[in-house]
Amino acid sequence: MAYHARMPLPPDVGVIDCMIGFPDPRPEAKYHFLAPLLKDEDSRARTFPAGYLFHEVPDDEGADDPVATTLAAMDRHGIAVGLVGVGSDSARRALAEHPGRFAGVLEVDPNDITGAVRAVRRAHDEQGIRAVSSFPAGCNPQVPVSDRRYYPVFQTCVDLGLPILLNAGVAGPRVPSACQDVLHFDQICYDFPELTVVMRHGAEPWEELAVKLMLKWPGLHYMTSAFAPRYYPPAVVAFANTRGADKVLYAGYYPMGLSLDRIFAELADVPLRDEVWPRFLRDNAARILGLPVPAAVSR
Repeated sequence: MAYHARMPLPPDVGVIDCMIGFPDPRPEAKYHFLAPLLKDEDSRARTFPAGYLFHEVPDDEGADDPVATTLAAMDRHGIAVGLVGVGSDSARRALAEHPGRFAGVLEVDPNDITGAVRAVRRAHDEQGIRAVSSFPAGCNPQVPVSDRRYYPVFQTCVDLGLPILLNAGVAGPRVPSACQDVLHFDQICYDFPELTVVMRHGAEPWEELAVKLMLKWPGLHYMTSAFAPRYYPPAVVAFANTRGADKVLYAGYYPMGLSLDRIFAELADVPLRDEVWPRFLRDNAARILGLPVPAAVSR
């Protein structure tokens, strides 16, 4: 792929980060749901089961005020709005105290079909969530992306006008990944033409298939969560610079595996066209999440 010349990050864009969180005084609690699926001793011994993939995991877990710590990091890098999971006390406080800076997403496991649908409706009514997410390889038992157990959740998202964010590609934790094969997305986009779907966590090694399917299906998108910018798949960067300018969304991975300092230092070297940067950093997420376009953040 022929890269374009380096383009500076635009200073006047209020960034929307589609995957951000808060330091946790008990980091081991974040991934307890994976424990029944892990078989190797190395994974079981890790606080972060996919930590072998990340060499500079942020060390903010002892923060006195997790919300203030995340807000300060956002301000340093011009992030106007962060999409956060609504399950933690920190997230609930952030959404209540800083409604203009955070938006909520609900994570679901569709093995409890009725419970998942009711949880989505309740979170939409009571917390104003902007999206639903799920980790197919992390469900117990695992649930393929196109499995019938997801279908009531998908229809609920359609009814409520919510996008669904689904892990795609080989899972980071050492669990099987066939349930996240990108070809599954072909079926759900066919069965739910009104559903807005966002693939997260890379889609590798099927990133070229992901691009092909995004060309095919209007409702299918991609977010860059859990990837340091130097490792963004070239096929996705090329797609964003051409026919996919409205399809690719910025998402980080702070504090799970990447610091915002590292992400934004490396973003400067991602060869996106000038006109693509605002869409990637802000506009596509604002449209998909139903958020007002945020103003730039004073750094």
